Amino acid sequence: MTSRLVLCLGDLFIPDRVAGIPAKFRKLLSPGKIGQILCLGNLTDRETTEFLRNIAPDLQVVKGDFDTETPTLALSKVVTHGSLRIGFTHGHSIIPPGDADSLLIAARQMDVDVLLWGGTHRFEAYEMEGKFFVNPGSATGAMTTGWWTEEEDPTPSFVLMDVQGDVLVLYVYQLKKDDSGVENVAVEKVSYRKGGTVE
Repeated sequence: MTSRLVLCLGDLFIPDRVAGIPAKFRKLLSPGKIGQILCLGNLTDRETTEFLRNIAPDLQVVKGDFDTETPTLALSKVVTHGSLRIGFTHGHSIIPPGDADSLLIAARQMDVDVLLWGGTHRFEAYEMEGKFFVNPGSATGAMTTGWWTEEEDPTPSFVLMDVQGDVLVLYVYQLKKDDSGVENVAVEKVSYRKGGTVE
């Protein structure tokens, strides 16, 4: 059975809110290992678009709330890997934002097993009624408005999906700081089987 690595990221805001993708992430994202990239919007500069296309020519992008230079982008898309239908959207069209029931409705309307959404700049993954929901967060850790308490800064994060048949293995990469301020990449693994099993 063939697997294909799929990179999921979003809310980059380069150069509007941050200078670029963190160096420790850029080092991990090398060409030839990733088959497809799903970008959940707010890919706001040409240089980053070319960097992502260099990693994987199959770059799929949906419109974020700040993608003003690309008005023709779709608000959502669906791709199929193995037996899994994977939908993705930025999330600004989900009302109320990030609401689990609203995301479930969107997943049903798109007829998908997995729904990826953005907009919150915070990683999240959970299963609900047999469907798997993933927000990869912001790959740059770009600041946002309305989602965070004043004490919190977004943690830069992205996810890699390894799809094999009806199983999706999610690798979550987060750039975390220890008590002395040193940044390290933490990796967490979450598995989902079509029909609702999460490990």
